[in-house]
Amino acid sequence: MIVRDFNKLKDTDRAVSDAKWTSVRMLLADDGMGFSFHITTLQAGSEHTFHYKHHFESVYCMSGRGSITDLATGQTHEIKPGVMYALNENDKHTLRAEEELVMACCFNPPVTGKEVHREDGSYAPVEEFT
Repeated sequence: MIVRDFNKLKDTDRAVSDAKWTSVRMLLADDGMGFSFHITTLQAGSEHTFHYKHHFESVYCMSGRGSITDLATGQTHEIKPGVMYALNENDKHTLRAEEELVMACCFNPPVTGKEVHREDGSYAPVEEFT
């Protein structure tokens, strides 16, 4: 059994951030679960374009308000507490935080904790970290 406390992890190297978001990696690849689990907080007023070419991601909004736009279709969806989205086709997207967004995120394959967003908004393939 793995038990971890977000409040203890948020001040460790499992908290990865830039100026507009912080992701606390609760589960990583080396935990052996087959997915990684993160609590990610996006700063109010921020906008992020991501394209996880090598990972699938599902995201559940715990608090805040914003929107997500599928850049292939142009379709925009409201993000608010209770809304989940899944990037089941490695969808390139833009996420906007109107208010601070707190999101629970799962990645498959799991991230290692060493990833950084590349210029195109993706993470490198897992093989580059193993």
